[in-house]
Amino acid sequence: MKFSRLQIVLGLALSGLMATGAVHAQSALDTILKNKKIAIGVPPDFPPYGSMDRDFKMHGLDIDMANYIGAKLGVEVDLIPVTSANRIPYLQKRKAALVIATLGKNPDREKQIDFAAAYSPFYQAIFGAKALNIKSFADLSGKSIAVTRGSVEDQELNKVAPAGADIRRFDDNTRTVAAFVSGQAQLIATGASVANTVMTSNPSLGITYKLLLKESPNYVGVAKGEDALRQRVNGIIDEAKKNGELDKLSMKWLERPAGDLPQ
Repeated sequence: MKFSRLQIVLGLALSGLMATGAVHAQSALDTILKNKKIAIGVPPDFPPYGSMDRDFKMHGLDIDMANYIGAKLGVEVDLIPVTSANRIPYLQKRKAALVIATLGKNPDREKQIDFAAAYSPFYQAIFGAKALNIKSFADLSGKSIAVTRGSVEDQELNKVAPAGADIRRFDDNTRTVAAFVSGQAQLIATGASVANTVMTSNPSLGITYKLLLKESPNYVGVAKGEDALRQRVNGIIDEAKKNGELDKLSMKWLERPAGDLPQ
């Protein structure tokens, strides 16, 4: 069979485009290993997963996990502070190669980014003063609830809150907690670890657990199409499960083992 010159040129061009696309899809890991550096988005205001001290150094479970992955890759880690609202855009815009910031998995997020395996336990709930009689989601009607905009708590609260609930959204966890503690909201929708910190720091408020929103293990976020990086991270997390490192990190920061986490 004979091919015209035009067919040959078009064929070569198509092959080139396909090759370029394949390289681009796998470029993140190559770039990281070449530059010996990885940018990882972490929470600066969500203890014990991530917080910043007076010397502007971050510490917490998510920070330890980010540094652990960086060490296993043999690269320097550039910790990028992110919020619940911007952590996914940071991945999409390639401002961060990974996001390790109490990120729960759900179908909507899976359309926007990819997920490596879960690395720590987590659950979201509604908390408030013991004096508040909250037995069901219907009891939230007429009550004010502080929540961080764009967080899993925000999404889950939207599903169950009655029409009469006053949901007050704040841009980051620090503002959400401050609003609740100062009395701007009667209840707070947040993670159990954050609630525990608030309870410990403010015993006079008499804060107690009210309603479960969701069991939501934390996953590592990866930009769409970066399969090589995602698979490498999965391998690192799987090894950490087997050698007990995940349990050690969880015990250090949450005082409970990581347990049987999903892939």
